[in-house]
Amino acid sequence: MKVTKVFEFDSAHNLLNYHGKCERLHGHTYRLEVTVSGVPDDDGIVVDFNLLKSTVNECIIEKLDHQYLNELFDFNTTCENMLLWMWKQLYKRLKSERFQLYQLTLWETPTSYATLTKEDMDDVEG
Repeated sequence: MKVTKVFEFDSAHNLLNYHGKCERLHGHTYRLEVTVSGVPDDDGIVVDFNLLKSTVNECIIEKLDHQYLNELFDFNTTCENMLLWMWKQLYKRLKSERFQLYQLTLWETPTSYATLTKEDMDDVEG
């Protein structure tokens, strides 16, 4: 079963080695969808939404909200690179005998997003 919680945060950035509007400083209201897969416990819960919320807020939202991303990271702050960083922050924290992190989707605009899944990461990690 898959369980998803949605988060929003506002950040500014500019893309490096990019020729176009996004090379200039600009901001986004990002939308992050965090999906966990697992088996419900005896009470019918895969993961407590409060645990999911507090973990994502601590590991991601509090660090990125109202920040200039280029000052925080030594990588180009594309949606794809942000998802890889987010996965590394959350994977061990959202893993138990009953559930694990399954998918992250980061919306940069209402019509543009990137998705990273456990299968993608399994392919990368071998």
